[in-house]
Amino acid sequence: MIDGSVHQQLGTLIAEVKNLREDFRRTEDRADASLASTVRRMDELFERVGTLEGAMSLTKEDIADMKPVTEDVRKWKLIGMGALGVIGIGGAALGVTFADAAKRMLMLLRG
Repeated sequence: MIDGSVHQQLGTLIAEVKNLREDFRRTEDRADASLASTVRRMDELFERVGTLEGAMSLTKEDIADMKPVTEDVRKWKLIGMGALGVIGIGGAALGVTFADAAKRMLMLLRG
Protein backbone atom coordinates (compact mmCIF):
# COMPACT_ATOMS: atom_id res chain seq x y z
CA MET A 1 0.00 0.00 0.00
CA ILE A 2 0.97 3.51 -0.66
CA ASP A 3 0.97 5.67 2.39
CA GLY A 4 -0.30 9.27 2.66
CA SER A 5 3.06 10.96 2.20
CA VAL A 6 3.54 9.35 -1.20
CA HIS A 7 0.07 10.54 -2.22
CA GLN A 8 0.93 13.99 -0.97
CA GLN A 9 4.21 14.01 -2.89
CA LEU A 10 2.46 12.81 -6.05
CA GLY A 11 -0.19 15.53 -5.61
CA THR A 12 2.53 18.15 -5.15
CA LEU A 13 4.38 16.87 -8.21
CA ILE A 14 1.22 16.92 -10.33
CA ALA A 15 0.46 20.48 -9.14
CA GLU A 16 4.00 21.58 -10.01
CA VAL A 17 3.71 20.03 -13.46
CA LYS A 18 0.37 21.83 -13.97
CA ASN A 19 1.97 25.12 -12.83
CA LEU A 20 4.89 24.60 -15.21
CA ARG A 21 2.48 23.90 -18.07
CA GLU A 22 0.56 27.06 -17.22
CA ASP A 23 3.79 29.07 -17.04
CA PHE A 24 4.90 27.69 -20.42
CA ARG A 25 1.47 28.49 -21.92
CA ARG A 26 1.64 32.10 -20.62
CA THR A 27 5.20 32.46 -21.90
CA GLU A 28 4.14 31.16 -25.31
CA ASP A 29 1.15 33.55 -25.35
CA ARG A 30 3.42 36.50 -24.53
CA ALA A 31 5.94 35.37 -27.16
CA ASP A 32 3.15 35.04 -29.75
CA ALA A 33 1.83 38.52 -28.89
CA SER A 34 5.32 39.97 -29.06
CA LEU A 35 6.01 38.26 -32.39
CA ALA A 36 2.68 39.48 -33.79
CA SER A 37 3.54 43.02 -32.68
CA THR A 38 6.99 42.79 -34.23
CA VAL A 39 5.59 41.44 -37.50
CA ARG A 40 2.96 44.23 -37.56
CA ARG A 41 5.62 46.90 -37.00
CA MET A 42 7.83 45.40 -39.71
CA ASP A 43 4.89 45.36 -42.12
CA GLU A 44 4.27 49.03 -41.35
CA LEU A 45 7.97 49.75 -41.86
CA PHE A 46 8.01 47.93 -45.21
CA GLU A 47 4.94 49.90 -46.29
CA ARG A 48 6.57 53.18 -45.29
CA VAL A 49 9.79 52.29 -47.12
CA GLY A 50 7.79 51.39 -50.22
CA THR A 51 5.96 54.71 -50.05
CA LEU A 52 9.27 56.52 -49.59
CA GLU A 53 10.80 54.74 -52.58
CA GLY A 54 7.82 55.74 -54.73
CA ALA A 55 8.08 59.35 -53.59
CA MET A 56 11.83 59.37 -54.25
CA SER A 57 11.38 58.07 -57.80
CA LEU A 58 8.79 60.80 -58.48
CA THR A 59 11.14 63.38 -56.99
CA LYS A 60 14.00 62.16 -59.19
CA GLU A 61 11.78 62.48 -62.25
CA ASP A 62 10.74 66.00 -61.23
CA ILE A 63 14.37 67.02 -60.70
CA ALA A 64 15.33 65.56 -64.06
CA ASP A 65 12.52 67.60 -65.67
CA MET A 66 13.61 70.78 -63.85
CA LYS A 67 17.31 70.52 -64.63
CA PRO A 68 17.15 71.83 -68.24
CA VAL A 69 14.97 74.74 -67.12
CA THR A 70 17.41 75.60 -64.34
CA GLU A 71 20.31 75.54 -66.77
CA ASP A 72 18.40 77.83 -69.14
CA VAL A 73 17.69 80.26 -66.31
CA ARG A 74 21.38 80.30 -65.41
CA LYS A 75 22.25 81.10 -69.05
CA TRP A 76 19.67 83.89 -69.11
CA LYS A 77 21.08 85.28 -65.89
CA LEU A 78 24.61 85.34 -67.33
CA ILE A 79 23.33 86.91 -70.55
CA GLY A 80 21.37 89.46 -68.52
CA MET A 81 24.40 90.31 -66.40
CA GLY A 82 26.45 90.74 -69.55
CA ALA A 83 23.77 92.95 -71.08
CA LEU A 84 23.64 95.04 -67.90
CA GLY A 85 27.40 95.40 -68.04
CA VAL A 86 27.25 96.56 -71.65
CA ILE A 87 24.41 98.96 -70.83
CA GLY A 88 26.41 100.26 -67.87
CA ILE A 89 29.48 100.87 -69.99
CA GLY A 90 27.34 102.46 -72.72
CA GLY A 91 25.58 104.63 -70.13
CA ALA A 92 28.88 105.73 -68.66
CA ALA A 93 30.21 106.56 -72.11
CA LEU A 94 27.02 108.45 -72.94
CA GLY A 95 27.21 110.30 -69.65
CA VAL A 96 30.83 111.28 -70.23
CA THR A 97 29.97 112.36 -73.77
CA PHE A 98 26.99 114.40 -72.55
CA ALA A 99 29.07 115.99 -69.79
CA ASP A 100 31.82 116.82 -72.27
CA ALA A 101 29.29 118.28 -74.72
CA ALA A 102 27.68 120.33 -71.95
CA LYS A 103 31.12 121.58 -70.86
CA ARG A 104 31.94 122.62 -74.44
CA MET A 105 28.55 124.36 -74.79
CA LEU A 106 29.20 126.31 -71.60
CA MET A 107 32.67 127.21 -72.81
CA LEU A 108 31.23 128.39 -76.13
CA LEU A 109 28.54 130.41 -74.40
CA ARG A 110 31.04 132.04 -72.03
CA GLY A 111 33.19 132.80 -74.75
